[in-house]
Amino acid sequence: MLWIRNLLLDLCCLSSFGQRSRWIIFILLSLIALAIIFGSLKQIFTSLEEEQKIFSFHLFISVLLLYTIITIGFGLLYSVLSVGGLEIFHDVPAASSETWMEEVSRSMYFSGVTLFTVGYGDLLPLGLGRWLALFEAMIGYALPAALVMKVWLHDKGNS
Repeated sequence: MLWIRNLLLDLCCLSSFGQRSRWIIFILLSLIALAIIFGSLKQIFTSLEEEQKIFSFHLFISVLLLYTIITIGFGLLYSVLSVGGLEIFHDVPAASSETWMEEVSRSMYFSGVTLFTVGYGDLLPLGLGRWLALFEAMIGYALPAALVMKVWLHDKGNS
């Protein structure tokens, strides 16, 4: 994980990389984060089709890991875009983050609060961050209903 932090800091600070090269790398990192999120969503629904029980410990751990992966994925996405120079969210009590780890921590917190649709209001999404937060909140809101519906349909099909 340290090598990723060093790579991002080098990309932000080196003048040998042009602005366009930095944006291409940030876009690639963002696409990787989104691919991990969507791959996890696909995996949980595939494993539900193979599961014979309505609820199991395996399913519980899978859902817990799915939420963790989505939170981390969106947190990294917010961090990459924020380090790239986009203002993704604004602290209500304006506190600038000095280090990259503080930025990642703040992004993970914002991602978790958004995914679970809590919305404390201490961080406000701006610009592109509004659309990403809206998309993440929709996933967090729809995922439990989709899982219940999938289990119900699976159980109905076995009856």
